[in-house]
Amino acid sequence: MRLLVLLAAALFLTAVHAQAQVYAPYDGYDEYDGYYYKDPYSPYPPPPYYEPEPGYREPLQERREPSTRSARGTIVIATREHTLIYTTAQGEQFAYPIAVGREGKRWYGLTRVVSKREHPEWRPTASMRQKNPRLPAVVKPGPANPLGTRAIYLADGLLRIHGTNDPSSIGTNASSGCFRMYREDVEELYEMVQPGTRVIVRR
Repeated sequence: MRLLVLLAAALFLTAVHAQAQVYAPYDGYDEYDGYYYKDPYSPYPPPPYYEPEPGYREPLQERREPSTRSARGTIVIATREHTLIYTTAQGEQFAYPIAVGREGKRWYGLTRVVSKREHPEWRPTASMRQKNPRLPAVVKPGPANPLGTRAIYLADGLLRIHGTNDPSSIGTNASSGCFRMYREDVEELYEMVQPGTRVIVRR
Protein backbone atom coordinates (compact mmCIF):
# COMPACT_ATOMS: atom_id res chain seq x y z
CA MET A 1 0.00 0.00 0.00
CA ARG A 2 2.80 2.39 0.95
CA LEU A 3 4.49 1.62 -2.38
CA LEU A 4 1.32 2.57 -4.28
CA VAL A 5 1.08 5.88 -2.39
CA LEU A 6 4.72 6.69 -3.20
CA LEU A 7 4.19 5.86 -6.88
CA ALA A 8 1.07 8.05 -7.04
CA ALA A 9 2.95 10.96 -5.44
CA ALA A 10 5.83 10.58 -7.90
CA LEU A 11 3.44 10.60 -10.88
CA PHE A 12 1.69 13.72 -9.55
CA LEU A 13 4.97 15.62 -9.15
CA THR A 14 6.08 14.59 -12.63
CA ALA A 15 2.82 15.88 -14.15
CA VAL A 16 3.10 19.21 -12.31
CA HIS A 17 6.69 19.64 -13.46
CA ALA A 18 5.74 18.86 -17.07
CA GLN A 19 3.18 21.67 -17.03
CA ALA A 20 5.71 24.31 -15.94
CA GLN A 21 5.09 27.38 -18.09
CA VAL A 22 7.83 29.09 -20.07
CA TYR A 23 6.45 32.33 -21.48
CA ALA A 24 7.05 33.18 -25.10
CA PRO A 25 9.00 36.33 -25.98
CA TYR A 26 5.89 38.35 -26.80
CA ASP A 27 5.77 41.98 -25.70
CA GLY A 28 2.10 41.89 -24.94
CA TYR A 29 1.19 45.18 -23.38
CA ASP A 30 2.46 47.26 -26.25
CA GLU A 31 -0.70 46.37 -28.16
CA TYR A 32 -2.47 49.68 -28.53
CA ASP A 33 -5.94 48.31 -27.86
CA GLY A 34 -4.94 46.41 -24.74
CA TYR A 35 -2.92 48.85 -22.65
CA TYR A 36 -5.28 49.42 -19.75
CA TYR A 37 -3.57 48.37 -16.55
CA LYS A 38 -3.13 51.10 -13.98
CA ASP A 39 0.00 53.20 -13.43
CA PRO A 40 2.34 51.69 -16.05
CA TYR A 41 5.24 53.81 -14.80
CA SER A 42 5.09 52.88 -11.14
CA PRO A 43 8.32 51.31 -9.84
CA TYR A 44 8.70 47.55 -10.00
CA PRO A 45 11.90 46.78 -8.05
CA PRO A 46 13.38 43.32 -8.50
CA PRO A 47 12.83 40.87 -5.65
CA PRO A 48 15.86 40.51 -3.36
CA TYR A 49 16.52 36.92 -4.48
CA TYR A 50 16.74 37.74 -8.18
CA GLU A 51 20.06 37.03 -9.85
CA PRO A 52 19.98 38.61 -13.32
CA GLU A 53 21.69 35.73 -15.11
CA PRO A 54 19.81 34.44 -18.18
CA GLY A 55 19.72 30.82 -19.15
CA TYR A 56 21.40 31.54 -22.47
CA ARG A 57 24.54 33.20 -23.78
CA GLU A 58 23.73 35.87 -26.33
CA PRO A 59 25.91 35.95 -29.43
CA LEU A 60 28.22 38.94 -29.50
CA GLN A 61 27.44 41.20 -32.42
CA GLU A 62 29.80 43.69 -33.99
CA ARG A 63 28.54 47.26 -33.71
CA ARG A 64 26.95 48.39 -36.96
CA GLU A 65 28.23 51.56 -38.55
CA PRO A 66 25.62 54.32 -38.09
CA SER A 67 23.85 55.01 -41.39
CA THR A 68 22.32 58.31 -40.39
CA ARG A 69 23.26 61.60 -38.80
CA SER A 70 21.17 62.85 -35.90
CA ALA A 71 21.16 65.58 -33.32
CA ARG A 72 23.14 65.03 -30.14
CA GLY A 73 21.31 63.34 -27.29
CA THR A 74 18.91 61.59 -29.69
CA ILE A 75 17.89 57.99 -30.35
CA VAL A 76 17.15 57.17 -34.00
CA ILE A 77 15.48 53.85 -34.84
CA ALA A 78 15.95 52.81 -38.47
CA THR A 79 13.17 50.24 -38.83
CA ARG A 80 14.14 48.79 -42.22
CA GLU A 81 17.74 48.38 -41.10
CA HIS A 82 16.79 46.88 -37.72
CA THR A 83 19.18 49.33 -36.11
CA LEU A 84 19.00 51.69 -33.13
CA ILE A 85 21.49 54.58 -33.12
CA TYR A 86 22.12 56.69 -30.03
CA THR A 87 24.09 59.93 -30.37
CA THR A 88 25.37 61.16 -27.01
CA ALA A 89 25.43 64.79 -25.92
CA GLN A 90 29.16 64.76 -26.76
CA GLY A 91 28.49 63.55 -30.32
CA GLU A 92 29.62 59.92 -29.88
CA GLN A 93 27.44 57.39 -31.68
CA PHE A 94 26.44 53.87 -30.67
CA ALA A 95 24.62 51.57 -33.10
CA TYR A 96 22.83 48.40 -32.00
CA PRO A 97 20.97 45.63 -33.87
CA ILE A 98 17.32 45.35 -32.80
CA ALA A 99 14.09 43.48 -33.49
CA VAL A 100 11.20 45.64 -34.68
CA GLY A 101 7.44 45.27 -34.99
CA ARG A 102 5.74 42.84 -37.31
CA GLU A 103 3.87 44.12 -40.35
CA GLY A 104 0.86 46.11 -39.17
CA LYS A 105 2.33 46.61 -35.67
CA ARG A 106 4.83 49.37 -36.49
CA TRP A 107 4.76 53.02 -35.46
CA TYR A 108 6.78 55.86 -36.94
CA GLY A 109 7.30 59.36 -35.66
CA LEU A 110 8.79 61.47 -32.91
CA THR A 111 8.55 60.57 -29.22
CA ARG A 112 10.72 60.64 -26.10
CA VAL A 113 11.89 58.55 -23.18
CA VAL A 114 9.59 59.02 -20.18
CA SER A 115 10.95 56.45 -17.72
CA LYS A 116 13.30 53.49 -17.26
CA ARG A 117 13.04 50.32 -15.23
CA GLU A 118 15.54 47.67 -14.20
CA HIS A 119 14.26 44.08 -14.10
CA PRO A 120 10.74 44.98 -15.27
CA GLU A 121 7.69 42.85 -14.65
CA TRP A 122 5.68 41.72 -17.68
CA ARG A 123 1.90 42.18 -17.50
CA PRO A 124 -0.02 40.41 -20.26
CA THR A 125 -3.06 42.27 -21.52
CA ALA A 126 -6.61 41.13 -20.88
CA SER A 127 -6.92 40.12 -24.54
CA MET A 128 -3.77 38.01 -24.30
CA ARG A 129 -5.01 36.25 -21.19
CA GLN A 130 -8.34 35.63 -22.88
CA LYS A 131 -6.52 33.92 -25.76
CA ASN A 132 -4.25 32.02 -23.39
CA PRO A 133 -5.90 31.57 -19.95
CA ARG A 134 -2.72 29.95 -18.61
CA LEU A 135 -0.91 33.30 -18.68
CA PRO A 136 -0.58 34.86 -15.21
CA ALA A 137 -1.46 38.47 -14.42
CA VAL A 138 2.23 39.25 -13.83
CA VAL A 139 5.49 37.59 -14.89
CA LYS A 140 8.19 38.44 -12.36
CA PRO A 141 11.77 39.35 -13.33
CA GLY A 142 13.93 36.46 -14.40
CA PRO A 143 15.25 34.56 -17.45
CA ALA A 144 11.73 33.71 -18.70
CA ASN A 145 10.57 37.36 -18.67
CA PRO A 146 9.98 38.56 -22.28
CA LEU A 147 11.20 42.08 -21.38
CA GLY A 148 14.66 40.97 -20.32
CA THR A 149 16.62 42.88 -17.69
CA ARG A 150 15.91 46.48 -18.75
CA ALA A 151 13.00 48.46 -20.17
CA ILE A 152 13.03 52.03 -21.49
CA TYR A 153 9.50 53.43 -21.76
CA LEU A 154 8.55 55.91 -24.45
CA ALA A 155 5.87 58.62 -24.35
CA ASP A 156 2.27 57.50 -23.78
CA GLY A 157 3.45 54.05 -22.76
CA LEU A 158 2.66 52.60 -26.17
CA LEU A 159 6.21 51.63 -27.03
CA ARG A 160 9.28 50.35 -25.23
CA ILE A 161 12.91 49.59 -25.88
CA HIS A 162 13.75 46.49 -23.88
CA GLY A 163 15.72 43.28 -23.62
CA THR A 164 14.38 39.88 -24.60
CA ASN A 165 14.32 36.23 -23.64
CA ASP A 166 14.64 35.35 -27.34
CA PRO A 167 17.94 36.77 -28.65
CA SER A 168 17.45 34.88 -31.93
CA SER A 169 14.70 37.40 -32.83
CA ILE A 170 17.15 40.32 -33.01
CA GLY A 171 17.42 41.56 -36.61
CA THR A 172 13.89 40.43 -37.50
CA ASN A 173 10.31 41.74 -37.53
CA ALA A 174 9.16 39.92 -34.43
CA SER A 175 7.44 42.16 -31.87
CA SER A 176 4.06 43.82 -31.42
CA GLY A 177 5.66 47.23 -31.90
CA CYS A 178 8.39 47.41 -29.27
CA PHE A 179 12.11 47.31 -29.96
CA ARG A 180 14.09 44.35 -28.59
CA MET A 181 17.81 44.42 -27.92
CA TYR A 182 20.48 42.00 -26.80
CA ARG A 183 20.96 42.02 -23.06
CA GLU A 184 24.43 43.60 -23.06
CA ASP A 185 23.25 46.28 -25.52
CA VAL A 186 20.09 47.32 -23.68
CA GLU A 187 21.98 47.47 -20.39
CA GLU A 188 24.60 49.74 -21.97
CA LEU A 189 21.95 51.99 -23.55
CA TYR A 190 19.97 52.06 -20.30
CA GLU A 191 22.92 53.62 -18.47
CA MET A 192 23.37 56.34 -21.09
CA VAL A 193 19.86 57.58 -21.84
CA GLN A 194 17.72 59.59 -19.45
CA PRO A 195 14.03 60.58 -19.35
CA GLY A 196 13.46 63.34 -21.86
CA THR A 197 15.76 61.82 -24.50
CA ARG A 198 14.35 62.48 -27.97
CA VAL A 199 13.45 59.36 -30.00
CA ILE A 200 12.89 59.34 -33.77
CA VAL A 201 11.40 56.19 -35.32
CA ARG A 202 12.01 56.08 -39.07
CA ARG A 203 10.91 53.73 -41.78
